[in-house]
Amino acid sequence: MDNRPQAAEKLSLRRSSSQEGGTAPITPRDAVVEIADGSQLPSVPVAEAERLNRLSVDIGETETPPLSLSDVSAAKQRQLSTQQQPGCSSQHQLDTAIPPAHTHPLFPPLPKYGPPSLLRNIQYHAFRAISFCLSLSVLSVVIVSAGLSGIPIGLRRVLLRLSFQDPFAKRRFYEEEQQRKRAREEAARKWKQRRQTRHQQKPDEDCEEGSMADEFPPREGGKDPIVCDIGYYARRVGLDVETFKVQTEDGFILTLWHIYNPKDYMPLPAEERGPRQPQVFYEKKEKPSTRRRYPVLLMHGLLQGAGVYCTNDDDSLAFYLHKSGYDVWLGNNRCGLKPEHTVLAYSDPRMWTWNIRHMGVLDLPAFVSRVLYETGFEKLGLVCHSQGTTEALVALAKDHRPELGKHLSVFCGLAPAAYAGPLVETIYFRFIRVMSLAVFRLFFGIHAFIPLTMTIQNTMPSRLYGSLGYQVFSYLFGWTDERWDRDLRDRMFQFAPVYVSAESMRWWLGRDGFATHKCILSTKEEGIQEEEEDRMYEDGLVNSEDRGSKAWYNDQVPPFALWIGGSDGLIDGRRLLRRLQNGREPHVRIVHSKIVEEYEHLDFIWAIDSIEQVGCEIREVVWKTIPDDIRSICLVPRGIQEPS
Repeated sequence: MDNRPQAAEKLSLRRSSSQEGGTAPITPRDAVVEIADGSQLPSVPVAEAERLNRLSVDIGETETPPLSLSDVSAAKQRQLSTQQQPGCSSQHQLDTAIPPAHTHPLFPPLPKYGPPSLLRNIQYHAFRAISFCLSLSVLSVVIVSAGLSGIPIGLRRVLLRLSFQDPFAKRRFYEEEQQRKRAREEAARKWKQRRQTRHQQKPDEDCEEGSMADEFPPREGGKDPIVCDIGYYARRVGLDVETFKVQTEDGFILTLWHIYNPKDYMPLPAEERGPRQPQVFYEKKEKPSTRRRYPVLLMHGLLQGAGVYCTNDDDSLAFYLHKSGYDVWLGNNRCGLKPEHTVLAYSDPRMWTWNIRHMGVLDLPAFVSRVLYETGFEKLGLVCHSQGTTEALVALAKDHRPELGKHLSVFCGLAPAAYAGPLVETIYFRFIRVMSLAVFRLFFGIHAFIPLTMTIQNTMPSRLYGSLGYQVFSYLFGWTDERWDRDLRDRMFQFAPVYVSAESMRWWLGRDGFATHKCILSTKEEGIQEEEEDRMYEDGLVNSEDRGSKAWYNDQVPPFALWIGGSDGLIDGRRLLRRLQNGREPHVRIVHSKIVEEYEHLDFIWAIDSIEQVGCEIREVVWKTIPDDIRSICLVPRGIQEPS
């Protein structure tokens, strides 16, 4: 059955009744059109659409006369009726898919670029050359500033070593770091010994019977080379990874990783792991009726890939959840480690006209749909960190894609990024916020955001890059490695940064996005009013019933579980928790909330004690929120005590 007309209808851009007032909710019907072969791509400017239609008439491709701007509204209605008729197509009428002139003030309109031409390509390359030089100057200032800020720390460490003291002896987890280091050295020694003897010895012969290592014998070992390869780190702990490709409704090809145990799972053939049709929430595979692992999808933060969940050996959240008994999947947002699109090329600026709303209403549903298809389940558990929580919170909002909620048994948010923390007021972020739109695009371009950082990552020695990456990110975002296993720190920055669009970073840092409004779903003015109403509520002047009139979510929203860092200066998780608890979101049911006072932004995924503080609780929360009829066919996770 050809689903193309339905896909075109879903992706068509037409003004709804909610748009008549000057603003429009962000929906899956974003700035994309479907072309004759069924591929999707961002819309073109009106003038370009009219020109292409006239050309198509001139060469005899269509008998439909070209439309003027005054005909657009009627053309949209004709497009809908035409698409509903079998065998009919209006795909050449590009001006029937014009995006609305106004969007929600929290998500300002994105630029629209026409198809490539010689003149445009020259302009784009000139833009890239100028932005390369300007962004290089910004990056150089940041690197130099980060280096200078680290000089006092470096001098103190040198002085301590000269006095025969260990500069790291006062770290919070110093003793455990040393124990883990010795354990890794011993494992590397045994691995090297086995490789040298080559006596057909099985990898698990050195393991103690009944231990976790015996159940998951490592398939990689030796000295850690520090690589950007999630499969390598999975094999070090006895697991492996298969890669799926997922197509979004606007044509992006995303990377989805599936963690599995080679002892009890055979990876699918490559052709079955390729992209499927861009529609979401389609039919599901038939699976065995009992003893099934319940699926959990993990989404990463800003400027990171999903590999950040896999860098702490067995204490990595992804590996821990799998070994506990869940079926773990990791989603990488659009472009990420490798920009891919069904139609558009890397150099085409249309490939980069997206921001957080696209990741929420297009990427996240595509991932959820594919995981449900592959596993055969009706729901899954969603675990997100930082920006991943933002795209989930945006997607689940009642004006965006609330139907996603019925496919989630729970949403677990680590360092939930709904409200901005004090770090957005630092001088370098304020510098970006005062830039006009034109100046921002001149500095950071209209393609990827500072792609030079990916070049540095690919060419610089991994350990040197890991050290540099930590120094720069620590300087910018104010976090430390005080709670991390310091010997593994270089691994952590192999999956950061990744490709993101300049427009996405403009939404986070620019003058008309998150950094200005300091909230993802309320404007700055609404935020001020909300704080005033909170004070009135505490004084008994506002009823709780009145507070839900501007709720973000409706009754389709899944249960929430939140883990908030008390020392997180990047986001204000307490304010989100307060909103959910004080009656503003009557449909949101909080099944778990925890404030870890000493945690900074990245400690939720990289701290030595993150499994004790977060991982164990996620294991429990996901299990208790699974619907009873589904739980009865699932494998009970390790450590879960079922009632007799």
